[in-house]
Amino acid sequence: MRTPQLNHVKITDSFWKPRQELVRDVMIPYQYRVMNDEIEGGEPSHALENFRIAAGQAEGEFYGMVFQDSDVYKWLEAVAYVLAKEDHPDLEKTADEVIDLIAAAQQPDGYLNTYFTVARPEARWTNLREDHELYCAGHFIEAAVAYYEATGKRKVLDVACRFADYIGEVFGPEEGQKLGYPGHEEIELALVKLYRTTNEPKYLELSQYFVDQRGQQPHYFEQEAVARGDIHVKTHGGRWDSRYNQSHMPVREQKAAVGHSVRAVYLYAALADLAGDANDQELLQVCEELWEDVVNRKMYITGGIGSTSYGEAFTIPYDLPNDTSYTETCASIGLVFWASRMLNLRPDSSYADVMERALYNGVLSGMSLDGKSFFYVNPLEVWPDAAEHRFDKKHVKTTRQGWFKCACCPPNLARLLASLEQYILSYDDDSIYLHLYMDSTMNIPKADHSVSLQVATQYPWDGQIEITVDTDEPQEFELALRIPGWCQTPSAAVNGQPLALGAIMERGYAKAKRVWQAGDKVTLYFPMPVERTAAHPEVRINAGRVALQRGPIVYCLEEVDNGPVLTDIALPLEPEFETSFEPELLGGVTVIKADAYRSSSDYDDPRLYRPFTSSPQQVQITAVPYYAWNNRGRGEMLVWIRQNCC
Repeated sequence: MRTPQLNHVKITDSFWKPRQELVRDVMIPYQYRVMNDEIEGGEPSHALENFRIAAGQAEGEFYGMVFQDSDVYKWLEAVAYVLAKEDHPDLEKTADEVIDLIAAAQQPDGYLNTYFTVARPEARWTNLREDHELYCAGHFIEAAVAYYEATGKRKVLDVACRFADYIGEVFGPEEGQKLGYPGHEEIELALVKLYRTTNEPKYLELSQYFVDQRGQQPHYFEQEAVARGDIHVKTHGGRWDSRYNQSHMPVREQKAAVGHSVRAVYLYAALADLAGDANDQELLQVCEELWEDVVNRKMYITGGIGSTSYGEAFTIPYDLPNDTSYTETCASIGLVFWASRMLNLRPDSSYADVMERALYNGVLSGMSLDGKSFFYVNPLEVWPDAAEHRFDKKHVKTTRQGWFKCACCPPNLARLLASLEQYILSYDDDSIYLHLYMDSTMNIPKADHSVSLQVATQYPWDGQIEITVDTDEPQEFELALRIPGWCQTPSAAVNGQPLALGAIMERGYAKAKRVWQAGDKVTLYFPMPVERTAAHPEVRINAGRVALQRGPIVYCLEEVDNGPVLTDIALPLEPEFETSFEPELLGGVTVIKADAYRSSSDYDDPRLYRPFTSSPQQVQITAVPYYAWNNRGRGEMLVWIRQNCC
């Protein structure tokens, strides 16, 4: 399956278009100022100054995380996606200046990393486990490919190819080469992108090498630790063993997701790419088993993954605490990357369901509505006083931050949202698959002709969707329409004639094959009642609780609407929900209201423990989309609500 070029899709809807404009008009300029240390009171970045020092254009010392370069690369990638769709001469000029700076920092042999060039030139490739050299290289390659494809300018691509060629000389199975692989996966998927752009098989082969070398014995990270005299031979900095970076066993033997969740999903996305481009059925099977483990045992209802702050990692199946969860924004973004690649291997609505869940919930919660502050961590329950006091919750922030010392999430958000067009659909010579529904126009090249689809909808607040086909002459093809897993009673029609969905469904897609003509209309209706969702009974923390979901949106309670001690609220056995769209609230959202109960205990009674009373007080609750929480000030938040059982 192929995905469309960004300029072949135009998003026009009231939900996503403003967010893409926010990336273009607010986030990209803001992040550029951050990287130049121009934001007063913000966490210093020094990222661009590091490049100036490495290029000999300034004097000073390296500052920041060892992977500080990657902030610049992700920013550049986001810029590329904007330029792929629109002309912005001033933004392009700024990007070209940044590219000139990157090129100037590249070393004569092709090496490119400001930390090692400025701070530790003698230590290249001596600590792959912890020092992120290949991770940064991967992000640069992704940015270079995106910018070249957007503008046609080769300079940045040539720098990337020169760097990748140098890496290919350093790493490999031949005598004199290093048998290593990245401690933080990223370059694997980037090399596949470079292969697709250049048609150079050596880049695909290098990606395959890094994947297949991972976890082999003797263990490379242990060998390099001994060589550099590190006392922590078997652990990452004395903290985490080889499961942390998924090197505990060869990749083809892995069946369960372990370790750092962002590292994991970047690796899994690369496995999916390689399964397709190299026609590797064994890797496809590995992907499917890992997907099953993540989605059905280790994923939050918001599409968040990584349940513990210790190692920012997966733990055991069903261990999904709400108030101490890590659920890094980058992890949900990586899950979107992986889901999209699985869809391209084999269209199945279960992949698109997860992609949608993560996008509307676990990803968007990572940024404020104004695009100027961010969450690194996205818990599902917050009691601010405790979060600000307890050591085991120190990772949980009670308000979004303007920037981070480790600032991977904000530019990651920018590059994903700026490239959202490539996740909406995929196609081949015979079929067009619609995965996500948003108000948009899509132009799909097919053989000697083209097809245009105009989608009109108020999704995600309304489940009515109209798709108008436009084609220069009648064409036969299959239009495959995703039926969301959350929808219990969908309906569809073509030119007013109902479709028998039960007869045309395949892997969650309704497939309508016919000779399509200009003006043909497909209508879909996905009813959006408020649904109470229960967790698997082994998710112990959610026993006796439900989460509210309407369409793809997961809801939460906030203190600003419902008062403090949200955990004291319980829903009746058969609650009646009322919904209304509030255009002035939180950028325009559908709100859920319902009658519920609080305990009748006296909050003014000083006794810590008191006799139980069974006469609850009736209250009305208001639930808002989880992604929008904390945009009205500091306060409690709760996703999973107690449910009376009788």
